[in-house]
Amino acid sequence: MGNEIKSFVKDYMTKNVITVREDTPNEQVIKTMKKTKHDGYPVVDEDDKIVGIVTAFDLLLKEWGNGHIEDVMSKEVRVIKEDMSINDASRVMFRHGVSRLPVVDNDRHVKGIITNTDMVRSHIERSTPTKVNAFKTSMEQLYDIKTLLTREQVPVELLTPTQDRVYADELQGRVYELKRGLAEPAIVVKTGDRYILVDGHHRAVASTQLGLDRIDSYVIDLQRDIKLGLERTAERQGLEKFSDINIIEEDQHPLIALTETIKSSKN
Repeated sequence: MGNEIKSFVKDYMTKNVITVREDTPNEQVIKTMKKTKHDGYPVVDEDDKIVGIVTAFDLLLKEWGNGHIEDVMSKEVRVIKEDMSINDASRVMFRHGVSRLPVVDNDRHVKGIITNTDMVRSHIERSTPTKVNAFKTSMEQLYDIKTLLTREQVPVELLTPTQDRVYADELQGRVYELKRGLAEPAIVVKTGDRYILVDGHHRAVASTQLGLDRIDSYVIDLQRDIKLGLERTAERQGLEKFSDINIIEEDQHPLIALTETIKSSKN
């Protein structure tokens, strides 16, 4: 893997996609929307190939009665491939004024779906590659070495934490993301045979709470055994495993604390 980290549709799309058949009753789709809280689904034929898309707007704006999805679905649907860059996918969504794009393979089978929410998240998380490369460069300059950058599924049990606290509200958000396959990768330094967690403690703790045994990570391999200052600090704090991290319940994450919720007093 080179120094440049590119983001692709496959990195941000939802992979477990709910699809509906052309002959699905409209009422059943409405029930599915209420249950899943999703407002649109790709429509597939008997061979599971995409033939359209149905949204809440279709059901609101069209006469559907007791018919089937094929009567109200949009039959002209724009699709993309999972190896498209996230920037190009964003341009497609903007130029065509769509809020979701089904992701398909060469046989038009649905592999995932990406939404405008995913696009917003991808741009928020764009700082991750920047942080990775900045930390990689600083390690190389500090120790006069060349490092190796990879992306791996690192066993949680191998990770050494370096942060002694996480926020409960932020942790709840990471649990939500992990359940939906949306969490951004952590940043890990491999020094000798040790894996030091640099960034991603909320994700790692959330992974342990969910019983996940691996965490998606950018791994900066120093290719030497160097004792890091982060390690020494963690040792002084008694940090060996994720159960040693304090979960702060009474305080909010600083970013959350800067926001406010407005609730109407009207009945």
